[in-house]
Amino acid sequence: MKIKSKLLIIAGSDSSGGAGIQADIKTATSLGSYAMTAITALTAQNTTGVLSIVKISSEEISKQIEYTAKDIKPDAIKIGMLHSEKVINAVIKSLKKIKAKKIILDPVMVTTSGVKLIDQKAIIKIRKQLIKKVELITPNVPEAEILTNLKIQSVSDMIFAAHKLINLGAKNVLLKGGHLNGKTITDIFVNKKEIKIFKNKKIPTKNLHGSGCSLSSAIATYFSCGKTLKKSCELAINYVNHSIKSNPKYGKGNGPLNHLISFKINKKYL
Repeated sequence: MKIKSKLLIIAGSDSSGGAGIQADIKTATSLGSYAMTAITALTAQNTTGVLSIVKISSEEISKQIEYTAKDIKPDAIKIGMLHSEKVINAVIKSLKKIKAKKIILDPVMVTTSGVKLIDQKAIIKIRKQLIKKVELITPNVPEAEILTNLKIQSVSDMIFAAHKLINLGAKNVLLKGGHLNGKTITDIFVNKKEIKIFKNKKIPTKNLHGSGCSLSSAIATYFSCGKTLKKSCELAINYVNHSIKSNPKYGKGNGPLNHLISFKINKKYL
């Protein structure tokens, strides 16, 4: 497989490898992009939960972004966990400095196990400023509820919330419906001109750790390779669903996906 693009990932690290930077790198690599990183936090965690979080300073995060991009210019940016208002301000400033385009924001706020990852000031900064700076925001239902102050219990609620995010300044929204009850997962792509609904059968598994990180990174990878944003969402949803179906069942809690589902290894390496 030839490298098709270069992707800069700004996110936290997951020591268990299922989510965060590790999931982002695996996703980008398996889909043909060269992954670069700016780590925002270090976590000690496994499939059962988070033991500890060490936050990286805004100065060091900016250095990672700017020094990396100075040498290898990214075709797209994926943003994950940003733990404070100060860090968000620093990231916005650095992305402007490197003239970043094609930015995908996954507003990571709470882990699968329920641990809160960012503070209230950071949430307000995302809502009022950061969503206006990116091409796409990819919240799940709980994250969309926090950003919009709405209760989301149905597909119509999702559409209403997505439009509220557009009114807040988001250019495009992919609202993920995996948290809603039912046998079908509905994901909704919305901008000022259109609504596109993606429906997929819900896969009965607890091994979903890192699915949101992987989805946003897959979107960023396809987008960096020249696909349209809507097509990137469609292809990324398909990739993540196949990765979930083929999960390796690692760990005693919420296990990881199989990010290698897209890999075809030349026989001479086997």
